[in-house]
Amino acid sequence: MRFIGREDERRRIHRLLKRKQFSAILVYGRRRVGKSELIKQCLRESTVRGIYYECKQTAEMSNVSSLSELISEMFGYPQLSFAGMEACLDYLFRSSREQELVLVLDEYPYLRESVRGMDSILQSLIDKYKEVSGLRLILCGSFVDVMKSLLAEENPLYGRVDLTIDLKPMDYYESAQFYPDYSDEDKVRLFSVFGGIPYYNRLIDAGMTVRENIAELIASTGARLENEVSMYLKSEISKITNANEVFEVLAKGYSRFSDILSQSHVSSSPALADVLERLTRMEVVEKRAPVNDTGNRRKTGYFIADQLSRFYYRYIFRYASQMSVMDKEVFWDRYIRDDFEKQYVPQAFETISRQYLIRRNRRGLLPEVFDQIGRYWYDDPEKKTNGEFDVVTHDPKGYIFYEVKFRSGPVTVAMAEKEIAQAEKSGLHAYRYGFFSRSGFEAGLTDERLILIPLRQIYEE
Repeated sequence: MRFIGREDERRRIHRLLKRKQFSAILVYGRRRVGKSELIKQCLRESTVRGIYYECKQTAEMSNVSSLSELISEMFGYPQLSFAGMEACLDYLFRSSREQELVLVLDEYPYLRESVRGMDSILQSLIDKYKEVSGLRLILCGSFVDVMKSLLAEENPLYGRVDLTIDLKPMDYYESAQFYPDYSDEDKVRLFSVFGGIPYYNRLIDAGMTVRENIAELIASTGARLENEVSMYLKSEISKITNANEVFEVLAKGYSRFSDILSQSHVSSSPALADVLERLTRMEVVEKRAPVNDTGNRRKTGYFIADQLSRFYYRYIFRYASQMSVMDKEVFWDRYIRDDFEKQYVPQAFETISRQYLIRRNRRGLLPEVFDQIGRYWYDDPEKKTNGEFDVVTHDPKGYIFYEVKFRSGPVTVAMAEKEIAQAEKSGLHAYRYGFFSRSGFEAGLTDERLILIPLRQIYEE
């Protein structure tokens, strides 16, 4: 199976694997994001021999026995026996003085649970052997808070990690490489549901339509990913009820703290703040402030960052009872189809548009490198309401406003003029105006201030 993406992360890991001295690498990120596969791919590509061990949620000696079995196999020895994990790891540190070795301890938080003082044991071994050892130690884990704590000043491992990789979901462009045979429009639809998680994207069947894939994988009783979101949350959060309440409200389009509190059944502001903070740390919820008023808490919004969670709470969690007694085709037509095309996918296209601009910006492919991207908040004195533009960038020349259209017809001259007039009326002083369009543009859009980006262009990089 072809390995897709992660070029930068692989390059950074290989740089340390090639060093003929001790190195420690920390890899963490949310469940299913591809940490283990990234490390295994690096081991396959490396000339240094490696031991990959997935730590178990069992007693210390069970882990010692399993790891010693791998050591015996690699060195071609009879079954080795060690008194404990410290002795086992000490053997590997000593052995690597003569022969370079990579040791991967995946799901490291499980080992910390079963071995008392595990961080201190590693710290002692690193300090003892770092000048003479050729070991490359990789610690990996999905419990983000635990893994981040290894970098804290009070942790024994502080200052002993040479490379830290916080592995994020892939963007729309890398994700699309998992399903290259679909049209650009369908790539947007697939990303809107399965997002940038490699595990989900590998499940997509190229022989099925988008609708069939969604139905088979999540939108039907007994689907493979039907319980994926709830199981992930339960593994990270003990009080899942509040998280469900928050996700339901976010999936309906509410984003401000006060609205989430009033629309949900979360008991208090402190309780809501706690669950939002936890979901934000898990990176399934994103906190966004407008680019023109970043310090204003009242204007800060919360949004579901994980696409599968967004789809699940908008359709599956909300209509679980109906789905359990209906044919999947009827369920799709009644509860998903129209909203999916008219509201859900267009919102995901905004996310893709932001990611496209960030990709271009990082590669220096824009006329001006922007320093901010996000929403722009404005007041409408005539209607006495607030409004916001969803995609706005700021660079040394000022703001560029982007309008995102996932509609069946092209963007017309009249539509562009109306959007620009609305932006200018709101007080957004932009020096250029950009339009993303699923269906292209009407002839006559020749204003030199315009940036026209058809859908096909964002998949042509």
